Amino acid sequence: MNRILRKIGVLLTISFAVVNLFAKEAIFDSEDYSLYVEYNDTSAPGDAIFVRMKITQNNRKAKISKEQFRATTAKLTLKNPDKTLRKSDFYEIPAVSSRSRQEITLLAGIPLSSWWTPESQPNLTLTITYNLYGENSYHFDLPFSLIGKEFVSETLYLNESNTSIKTDNSDKRMQQINKLNALLGTFNPDAVYQTKPFVSPTTVERRTSFFADRRIYQYTSGHSSTGLHYGIDFGAPQGSEVTACAAGKVVMAETRISTGWSIVIEHLPGLYSLYYHLSEMKVKVGDMVEEGQLIGLSGNTGLSTAPHLHWEMRLNGEAVSPDFFKGNFTFEDLPENKE
Repeated sequence: MNRILRKIGVLLTISFAVVNLFAKEAIFDSEDYSLYVEYNDTSAPGDAIFVRMKITQNNRKAKISKEQFRATTAKLTLKNPDKTLRKSDFYEIPAVSSRSRQEITLLAGIPLSSWWTPESQPNLTLTITYNLYGENSYHFDLPFSLIGKEFVSETLYLNESNTSIKTDNSDKRMQQINKLNALLGTFNPDAVYQTKPFVSPTTVERRTSFFADRRIYQYTSGHSSTGLHYGIDFGAPQGSEVTACAAGKVVMAETRISTGWSIVIEHLPGLYSLYYHLSEMKVKVGDMVEEGQLIGLSGNTGLSTAPHLHWEMRLNGEAVSPDFFKGNFTFEDLPENKE
């Protein structure tokens, strides 16, 4: 396998090796600790970068206590040559192995804007900064490349009712938008409910709209506006079962002007799934749900031109392609994570 040397701070070195089509690993060993990193070194606009980092204590002369070991913190940063584009804190996830040595496994994710292109962001770099045992700070860079992706463009001709919803600037609608945005911007480091790949929330396969479609909304008044479609629309008949795409906690279950009966589920720190235009909800705020559990029935409520299910994923407040999370985005089942 190809290996590339990189520097951690000024003293440490790590090596890189391809482990599958979209993942790379970085490995460092010292007398005190070992560091192992897995991440996707390429991704498309509208997808995400996830980095899994495992730190294991070696035969250190002065043993570190469990509390000191878990005082380790880390941050993931995406930069171009001119500025920092995105930042995200790492959070602890359950370790897969059961080794007797102290070990901590950390995960972090960064969303990639749907507006970016390989031409507009040609020289991207990931930087991991970690504060080992809460004592010493180190950092190292990881190579990363943005790959090309084409998006669909469409025009939606809205009837009078949908025009009224889309152009509604009332205090009530603005309060609903602000409430949702504040919720989706919440990062709870203890909210680790599922790290294995997610599943589709419906058995319906027909898609009527796609993630990040470039849309023109044509109003009955003759005016129009533009925007992005933040999720995937499935052509689910009225009353079709909608299930949770992963285990998590219901953090919103209410009716909204724009999206009708709506459910939001928290799955990981900063990672949420959204289900819109429902005809009925089967869960309430605070409920814990499992992958595949019935949460509602599809419908035609809110701004909707026909019965369907809108499924959306948000990472750190930004819309990310739901299909990305159906892959092994946390590198849960790679050989290095097994005994």
